[in-house]
Amino acid sequence: MKISIGNDHAGPDYKKAIVEMLQAKGHEVTNYGTDSAGSVDYPDFGRPVATDVSEGKADFGIIICGSGNGISMTANKQSKVRAALCWMKEIAVLARQHNDANIISIPARFTSIPQAVEMVEVFLNTEFEGGRHQNRVDKISC
Repeated sequence: MKISIGNDHAGPDYKKAIVEMLQAKGHEVTNYGTDSAGSVDYPDFGRPVATDVSEGKADFGIIICGSGNGISMTANKQSKVRAALCWMKEIAVLARQHNDANIISIPARFTSIPQAVEMVEVFLNTEFEGGRHQNRVDKISC
């Protein structure tokens, strides 16, 4: 699977742990995130992930910032992107099952690294249920 990841200064340690897990499972990872704790602007790191997902260059995206909000707002500006802010694994499962989310947004200041890794794992391994949810997902796209 091809996965793009991006993070601002709140997420370098999260990204490192997630990328290690993904590569150990044989996934191809494109890294757009910063490796520094120095202040940066999250749109600069979320937008390329969203572009990869929108253009089909990545199957899924992972974005990380302090609250997870700003970077998900940025990602959701791209067509074909459904970025979901997740702070626990149950939300990540529902984002995939009910919303066919293709990008997970992680709030680094409100989750632990093990929690974030677990969320990514369940996100990538959960299928969209379709059915009654498909009509709703279709209405998300303009």
